[in-house]
Amino acid sequence: MTMPEATRMNLSAGVASVIVAGLLVVLKLWALGETGALSVAASLADSAMDLMVSLGAIAAIFYAARPPDEDHVFGHSSAEDLAALGQSLFILISAGAITWAALRRIILAQPERLTAEGSGIIAMVISVLLTLALIGWQTRVARITGNKVIKADRLHYLGDLLPNLGAIASLWASSRFGLIQIDSIMALAAAGMLALGALKIGRAAWDALMDRTADPEVVEGIATLARNWPGVEGFHDLKTRMSGSKVFVHLHIELDGDLSLRAAHEIGAGLRRTILLAYPQTDVIIHKDVADR
Repeated sequence: MTMPEATRMNLSAGVASVIVAGLLVVLKLWALGETGALSVAASLADSAMDLMVSLGAIAAIFYAARPPDEDHVFGHSSAEDLAALGQSLFILISAGAITWAALRRIILAQPERLTAEGSGIIAMVISVLLTLALIGWQTRVARITGNKVIKADRLHYLGDLLPNLGAIASLWASSRFGLIQIDSIMALAAAGMLALGALKIGRAAWDALMDRTADPEVVEGIATLARNWPGVEGFHDLKTRMSGSKVFVHLHIELDGDLSLRAAHEIGAGLRRTILLAYPQTDVIIHKDVADR
């Protein structure tokens, strides 16, 4: 996949996230007015935050897709890592707030009797279906492009499923049995899942911002291509670093010193094209050195 195609897919996932978040806010506002349920109110607040995060995510994707310029000769892909790190911190704070509210509700709070539970359940079921559809598309895009912003946004919406299901369970239990604390237990489980996922994404974004090397499998794959490329007698100083969903590759290949400049160029250009085909998210620079005899 070429970079423009990857950018289009990332943007489609970002736009879908904003649209779904906006729909969920409107739907849950109606459900809150109908039921007065605290679990729906909490889910509404979460969706409102999702909308703000999704707007920030799509801005980061747009910025990261900008071509290199005089001030950013290697492009703007680090914006993805900054956005992913910010999202992971936001998710951690959200998980902490959910945990505190759930524990407080379990220990101290005595929620009021809920009303119009059936209408609330319908609204929350629609919310779950919309969220599942969005997560499905985000999963496909993240798998193809490796975009960290989409992965972080996907994690946030994945974490939303448990609170939504908890709200449905709470409304049903309130309607059927008069039980009103089930959603607090579900919220604790969701907060734990959110925190673990946020730490994983935050670590990956931090590693990229600190110029961590690419995945060992990618490095070894590039080394194998260089090792077996016709005309290449050896290579050294294979260096990689991550930036957003892009991997920057620097490689020195060793060639016969008697080759013409044109022949040496064709060998290096052919190897570069092959690396780009095998790893589309890379930016490759190849230096040519004379092989020691």
